[in-house]
Amino acid sequence: MIRFAILGSGSGGNSAVVECGGARLMIDAGLSAKQLSTRLTALGVEPASLGGILLTHEHGDHVKGLKVFLKQTKVPVYATAQTAHVVKEQGIEGAVWRTFESGQSFELEGAAIRSFPVHHDAVDPVGFVIQSPAATRFGFLSDAGHVTHGMTESLKGLHGLFVEANYDDRLLEEDTKRPWSIKQRISSRHGHLSNEQVAALLGDIAHAGLTRIVLGHLSSDCNTPETVFRRLEQCLQQAGHPDIPLHCARQDEPTGWFEL
Repeated sequence: MIRFAILGSGSGGNSAVVECGGARLMIDAGLSAKQLSTRLTALGVEPASLGGILLTHEHGDHVKGLKVFLKQTKVPVYATAQTAHVVKEQGIEGAVWRTFESGQSFELEGAAIRSFPVHHDAVDPVGFVIQSPAATRFGFLSDAGHVTHGMTESLKGLHGLFVEANYDDRLLEEDTKRPWSIKQRISSRHGHLSNEQVAALLGDIAHAGLTRIVLGHLSSDCNTPETVFRRLEQCLQQAGHPDIPLHCARQDEPTGWFEL
């Protein structure tokens, strides 16, 4: 069995916790160390029980709590060599680093973890597929400017998925707070995923065994749960899988546990 919870997701910080076989893992550490510990504890997870922290990339909203958290709790950190190098330069000391190459697979306390490359304006961003000994598979895709064939292939056959759904095209275009240069960066091939891009991905990977989709990193100005649900429910209906439940992770509080 695999179960997972999102500690928080949005431009203010991102983190998740996954239990798989004998492994208990955190993915990203973009909340403050205090919030990471508080939200883990609220889910019944002692921070010291973590077997590892997986990093998708080095941006602050994915690593900003790491330095203080590691001073309080000694947990090995798994990242690509390039990501580890950049994060180390931010002054993180005393961490035990386990580096891997993008696309590489490795095992951690009974969980089989496969990384895959994604396109984002970071040094070496990755997503993850985590597989249990019973072959239950959970995919994690955050911060990606577009969906490649390789990403789609990596995410086929999942039983659960966390995926970024950052913006709605119309709401981004109509937004008056962001200059055009920022809008271009968000919608670029190294920016963030739109509702339409997520719909296309789900159209390719949805199947009867996919029992949970959790959406994250929604823009507070350029997306809403209602907007993304409406689009993805339409997509899943067309794909012949209208009963796959959708959930939106929030910035200000953790989700409950999702079991696969």
